[in-house]
Order: sequence, then C-alpha cells, then structure tokens
Amino acid sequence: MTKVESELLFQQILQQLIEEPGAPGHETSVRRTMKRLIEPWTHEIKTDRLGSLIAKRGNNGPKIMLAGHLDEVGFMVTKITEEGYVKFQTLGGWWSQVLPAQKVEVVTKKGRYLGVIGSKPPHLMEQDERKKGVSIEDLFIDFGVESKEEAEELGIALGDPIVPVSSFTTMPNPNRWLAKAMDNRLGCAIVVEVMRRLAKKEIHHSQVYGVGTVMEEVGVRGARTSTASIKPDLAFVLDVGIASDTPGIGDLPSNCKLGEGPSLTLYDAGHIAQPKFAQFAKEIAKREGISIQYEFIERGATDAAGIHMHDQGVPTLSLCIPTRYIHSHSSMIDKRDVFACIDWLVAMIEELDEQKVKEIQYDL
Repeated sequence: MTKVESELLFQQILQQLIEEPGAPGHETSVRRTMKRLIEPWTHEIKTDRLGSLIAKRGNNGPKIMLAGHLDEVGFMVTKITEEGYVKFQTLGGWWSQVLPAQKVEVVTKKGRYLGVIGSKPPHLMEQDERKKGVSIEDLFIDFGVESKEEAEELGIALGDPIVPVSSFTTMPNPNRWLAKAMDNRLGCAIVVEVMRRLAKKEIHHSQVYGVGTVMEEVGVRGARTSTASIKPDLAFVLDVGIASDTPGIGDLPSNCKLGEGPSLTLYDAGHIAQPKFAQFAKEIAKREGISIQYEFIERGATDAAGIHMHDQGVPTLSLCIPTRYIHSHSSMIDKRDVFACIDWLVAMIEELDEQKVKEIQYDL
C-alpha cells in the first residue's frame, strides 16, 4: 500500500467513526463501527461491563494498552415543554457561548432527528445581558414541532442523547481536517490504524490491546473498567490536545501548533508522565526523526488519569494531536501530526519487549 493509499484509508476510518453519534453513556453505534474496523487486525474482541471495546492482538509478552475514547461531548433530554421545545443537560464540558444557533441531532428509539439550539434573540436583550452572554440553563432545542405530543410521536423521550451535527471537511489547505467529535474519534482511528500496521509487521513480542473507552468526558469511567479487565503493563492514551496557535490565547506554558508534530503531555490535572517512559518516547522520536511537541494542561485530563492509578500503577503516556476549538461543534486538526503520531507509536511498540518494559517500570 502506498503512502497516499494509507492516508486515504485512515481518512475513511476517521470519517466513519465521526459520523456515528456517541454521547457519553450512549456509545453503542460508535463501538459497533470501531469493532468492524479493527476486527480484521485482532485475535480477540470483547467489551467490559460498561461497554468499552477491547481488541487484543498477540498472546505472549507484556501487555500494552492503546486507548482512545468513543464518546463525544453531547447533551441529554431532560424536559419537553408543552410547546415541544427540549431542555437539556450537558454531557461533558461545554461553554455556553459556542452553542446558540448550532445544529444538533437527537437519537431516539424511532430514529435521529435534526434540531437547532435556540436562545433569546439579542434584539430583546438588555445591554448588560448581551455582555454576559446566554447561560446553558436558558438554552433550548427546537426540533420544528408544534407541541409536546408531536415531539413524543417522533420518539423523543427523557434521557435521549443529543449530539452536534457537523460533517467531515477537508479544508482548502488539504492538510487540515474539520469535523465534530475529533475529541476523540481521532484517538480511536489512530488505535485502529496502529493495530492494522502492527498486524502487517507481525510483531510477536507483546500483547497489544486496542481500546475504545466509554464515558471519558464525564470522568474517565471506561478507562478504569477497561484497565481492570486488561491489567496492562504499560499504556498509551491517544487524545486531542489544545492548540495555542490562534489569536487571543497568549503565552502558555506549552505552545502547541498545528502541523508541528504530536504532543507528549508531561502534566495535566489528572496525570504526570512517568519520567522513564517519557524519556523512552523522546529517544524513539529523535531516532525516527519525528518532530514532537510538549504539553502542560492546568485544567482537564485524559483517560491516563484513570489508567495509571490501576492496582499497583500502570506507567502511562498521553500522546495528543494539537486541535483547535475542542468541545465545540467543529474542531480542526492537521493530518501531518496524526500520521507522525502513528509512526511514533508503532516505532515505540516495536521496541517494547519484556526487557524494555521492565526497564521502564520502577525498581530499587
């Protein structure tokens, strides 16, 4: 397979994952898609009891866990007014100012229906209201119905999940991709592609587990349960990072830019990179000629927060793709960072035999 063919295949994998709705706790359709995509490259597939997908390749050697999370930030129906408007609860972190007038989709037992997030028109706001913006509590979703009864006839019910609507788009600069749910179908797509490449290389010195975790956006819940199922020796988390190359952000502890390589997260609010493991990753990147960046996140965390605390501890690294506009309807990434991350990860796994894993783990 040529480089162009490989990149096109990855794009198709990512698009298929992104198109599925998967609010936290409602990841079934994404899980089924990931299962179909990863199954040809694995020896065994199962789920934990919360629904995280666990795909295994290999039967001998140390256990290496690769984790992306299936869920995306979304919403849940909490009330249907007599006029048919839907009130909602957020699932994951949202900033209210990115929500008004955005398209969403509710997933019901009868089908999926398009709606738009509504708010009080600015023309009717007092001056101080305009400055404050709209609170999430004051927003609602309009599905174009005329009554509560009509909404219920569509199957809309309390507890139904709602997700953003935003199609996958290649930007005028073809290196840049824009879509909803980059956080974190991108990580899941990387897991699938890494497992595909490992299968082609026929690596036999380790057991590699490709995982799609559930409910990361509401407290890294699936990370804990899937780790308990696998009991890994080392783990890699594949997620998005925060790009700081847009106007108004200012000088941050880490300045990650699109197109300058994947980032190694050395610190976030839930995890500190294990020094030996981080040094190993840096050495492999240097050897392979892969440009990498470094990230420090004061607020926010990844699945590494849940994985590294399992049992006696699991040395874990978060490898992230710099991303603009996360936790919104449309996020932008650079595919060059993605393919560099895949190459980096495959090169590291090729080196992680039993002896190398023992060197990374702590001893006296």
